[in-house]
Amino acid sequence: MTLNIDTIREDFSVMDDWEDRYRYLIDLGRELEPFPEAARDDAHKVNGCASQVWVVADVAPGADPVIAFRGDPDAHIVRGLVAIMIALLSGRTASAVAATDVEAVFRELGLDTHLSQQRANGLRSMVRRMKSEAETARTPA
Repeated sequence: MTLNIDTIREDFSVMDDWEDRYRYLIDLGRELEPFPEAARDDAHKVNGCASQVWVVADVAPGADPVIAFRGDPDAHIVRGLVAIMIALLSGRTASAVAATDVEAVFRELGLDTHLSQQRANGLRSMVRRMKSEAETARTPA
């Protein structure tokens, strides 16, 4: 399974049962790329998440660099949420990442009403972290 946001949207649209959607989220999480052990450190840890979550941004050179994100949460559902964010943001320019309304996509998928307050807060922390990485990539050294 390739992490593609259009495929994820389509798959979610045909699932009526939330148990199926949760299983699908867990399956998406299994598709995350292996995460470098050396990046499981405080510099890459996302603060504000109940789960342990680490994010790495690989930045290609350029005026508006392309960013490839990798993430590693320790909770199954959160792995799926990170997989959706990576499908949505990875491989895009820093300015496109900064302009993307991630929460709108989660609303479109219906996840906004099916996440606990704690997970929703963690999701916002992950979005802030990824957008911060994009802003840093856009700032000339």
